Amino acid sequence: QLQLVESGGGLVQPGGSLRLSCAASGFTLDYYAIAWFRQAPGKEREEFSCINSAGYGRNWADSVKGRFTVSRDNAQNTVYLQMNSLKPEDTAVYYCAAGGSCRFGKYDVWGQGTQVTVSS
Repeated sequence: QLQLVESGGGLVQPGGSLRLSCAASGFTLDYYAIAWFRQAPGKEREEFSCINSAGYGRNWADSVKGRFTVSRDNAQNTVYLQMNSLKPEDTAVYYCAAGGSCRFGKYDVWGQGTQVTVSS
């Protein structure tokens, strides 16, 4: 069974940092692009970052540029999302998803999500 499992979420104060992990089981991530999404209460799901199979990552959303960094460790079969300078508006459930490319927005395997809460 193909699965992605996110971890690393939690409660953090504004200005703090978290590192989320997206680990694959049942398949290897080497040839997949991995996108990160988030969904805040009452809002639509937002794709904000993606890293392709070559390891080139981009943040799509202006709201996270300069604060979030995506990376991958194929040996660990894991993609990471480093989130710095967190703001209350970053509070959301964060998901990762695997697909063939960052270009087309089509992802075949999804994780279950991890909650990130930024609050004092």
